[in-house]
Amino acid sequence: MKKLRSLKSEQGSGTVMATALVIAALLIISAVLAWIGATRAAMQAASAADLSALAAADTARGLRPGDPCSVAALIAESNGAQLSACTVEADGQSVRIATSVPVGVRAMGIELYLAQAQARAGAPPLGAPAP
Repeated sequence: MKKLRSLKSEQGSGTVMATALVIAALLIISAVLAWIGATRAAMQAASAADLSALAAADTARGLRPGDPCSVAALIAESNGAQLSACTVEADGQSVRIATSVPVGVRAMGIELYLAQAQARAGAPPLGAPAP
């Protein structure tokens, strides 16, 4: 009978509850930090894609020297992104760019998510209706 009474005792339950609350708080903080990192990477990929597309379109139009895709890769890299795709459109003055930014733990080399963005710069697409 004495064993049953000791099992019903609430002694030590505060420690278990405090440990559970700390673990829950750490999980929530980790999820928020992961979300912030993914959002930051998505914004970084989008801005790098926009800037790369504008620079590549200027190069395709002859406003600056070089190859449009090489210029796009240089601009993307200087903005912390990697150039995934580069296509000069049929008109020779428009460029489509895709960039990516990895999200992960740098110290351990773990990649959790790959933020990607696309951009297009140049003349309106061929066959597009006039405004």
